[in-house]
Amino acid sequence: MSNLNLLVLEAQPKNAPMDLFDSDDDTCSLSSFYTMRSEIPRMDEVHVQKDVIFATLLDRCLHCIKKRSTKESSLASHVIGLLALTVGLGDQAQENLEESVTPLSQALKSSREALKITSILECLAVITFVGGANAEQTERSMQIIWQMIDPKLVSNVVATKPSPAVITTVVSSWTFLLTTVDRWTLGPKILQETVTYLSTLLEKDDRSVRIAAGEALALMFELGILEKFDAEAKGSDNGSVKEESEALINMHRLISKVTDQVRDLAVEAGGKGCAKKDLNTQRSLFKDLVEFLEGGVAPETSTRVGGASIETSTWCQMIQHFLGGGFIKHMQENEFLHDVFSFTPKKIGGHSTMTNEE
Repeated sequence: MSNLNLLVLEAQPKNAPMDLFDSDDDTCSLSSFYTMRSEIPRMDEVHVQKDVIFATLLDRCLHCIKKRSTKESSLASHVIGLLALTVGLGDQAQENLEESVTPLSQALKSSREALKITSILECLAVITFVGGANAEQTERSMQIIWQMIDPKLVSNVVATKPSPAVITTVVSSWTFLLTTVDRWTLGPKILQETVTYLSTLLEKDDRSVRIAAGEALALMFELGILEKFDAEAKGSDNGSVKEESEALINMHRLISKVTDQVRDLAVEAGGKGCAKKDLNTQRSLFKDLVEFLEGGVAPETSTRVGGASIETSTWCQMIQHFLGGGFIKHMQENEFLHDVFSFTPKKIGGHSTMTNEE
């Protein structure tokens, strides 16, 4: 079975209500995806034009996002992200991004439902990660994502207070794409504003928001934010020596404040009505961040796949989150993910296993 057909099968949740996929309009109902799949003969029996399947899936999903309910829009967003991960690097992934970015951006501006917004944000992050061919495309998506919590970045948008779920997804999606951006493309002003905002999020009551902000700050530290700020502020032609000095002093003060916040959150006592598991997750994250700030070694998380371990940074695990329970299955057969995680499957006794190349 081809990866595209596998994607169609995996896109439907096991317990999804059937009426979610029913529609009088065959151009937008997700049920048409699965009906179409059931009418296609086996891939080993006839030749199927994969580019036609790709184009059809993408077109119908985008139509769903524009016209359908929040639940179906959410599912369609997930299918578009899975489509990008399935086709991997190449022209189709770039087409996926370029065809989707404007409709997704427009849907974000017009939507008020947290489920739809968070699904679109995750979709945009994934398709940009796979299909972004240059820094401009990635930074464009990062700006679209960030404007959901900073509406002044875009005109003709009525400012609304984002929910904790939206803030968390914005920060996580933006952080995920930050891993692919050249560390020297973000200016010192943007960096300082971003760190300042993330610092305010560390003081929010919602623990998921604090954790997302901590992960973002951790990655920025790992990418050398302070060294970058120092170098660019000193090399700027836009200000005097005094202004440069003040900017550096303010940034160092901000970093010191963030460091104190991180230490406090690493030992925070229970309370505020949150579950013990959430508190332990927060403590673990910020304890790791304190150790990183003091020792310079980022923590890693191991995932068992086919008898071997995949090591990933705990700061950013968007792909694993996006694929959910399908992550291991995709790791066994998805060539793009093999490249991302530096793993290669090996056939032993007719079964696929995974071997670390490093």
